Amino acid sequence: MPGQRVSGIAPWWAALLVPLVVGLMVYAVSAAEAVLRARAAGASASAAVAAPMRTVALALVQQRRGIVGADVLLWRAAGSVLLVAAVCAAALVPVAGTVVLDGGVTLAWFNALEVVAWAAVWLAGWGANSVFSLVGGYRFVAQGLAYELPHMFALICAAVGSGSLSVADIVAAQQDRWFVVIMPVAFVVYLLSVPAMSFLPPFATAAGPEISGGVFAELSGVDRLVLEFARRALFVAAAAMAVPLFLGGGAGPWLPGWLWSVVKTAGVLAVLVWWGRRWPAIRMSRYMEVAWVVLLPLILVQALVVSIVMIR
Repeated sequence: MPGQRVSGIAPWWAALLVPLVVGLMVYAVSAAEAVLRARAAGASASAAVAAPMRTVALALVQQRRGIVGADVLLWRAAGSVLLVAAVCAAALVPVAGTVVLDGGVTLAWFNALEVVAWAAVWLAGWGANSVFSLVGGYRFVAQGLAYELPHMFALICAAVGSGSLSVADIVAAQQDRWFVVIMPVAFVVYLLSVPAMSFLPPFATAAGPEISGGVFAELSGVDRLVLEFARRALFVAAAAMAVPLFLGGGAGPWLPGWLWSVVKTAGVLAVLVWWGRRWPAIRMSRYMEVAWVVLLPLILVQALVVSIVMIR
């Protein structure tokens, strides 16, 4: 049930644990990517595990760049805004019946935080007063226009299937059958939107090397570190949300509910990281065409089928 406590843990303790868990999962994703890169280059995979820590240490001692004419407040606040949005999104994910930021419209809040993420990335592109950064910001907005509508209908499918906008109620509605079974198109569309909203491969053109890093072009030191961590935190939070929406939450035999949630989230992250490494970068024009011509009609049909099933 929404708001239920687990093992006597008070809500404020759970709120303190959210950033810690997100940080650990971001490190795990970053380490996995470093290991995959090392294997592809024929280097030692064991040494690559510590690569994220070395990156963090270097960023902390690197000098922050200043740019003439930049809106410093907007530019440097972008990473913090995106990080807050990512942590709040993670706090909406139910674990073993507990939701830190509980409410009757949890799914609506989750979708609203994506809009905050749009604003944050745009601030990073606009505030730097740099051509490459601005192009990266425009690319992300174009990417958002492509993925957001199919993504929104994927969320609607889960809400219609449970008759509620509460993520905890969506989990409860999957006691007999996971939603991935009855709405596979919505599940695939949602998974496609996870790397898109966090502009990670194969949807990383907003930070593409051909535009000198795009929204990262002028960032350095702590500013770059915060924005990079924030987009990976959003990636983790969005992947974790796929578990209660389509994979039954913590449902599963033998293991406790919270552990099943972790295992399923790790599985979703593994699939997305593997796919990002295997698939070439997707141009925004091509993705927008596929999203509006193919994905949108498919997800509308999926929503119609779910609605008919619920009426019966």
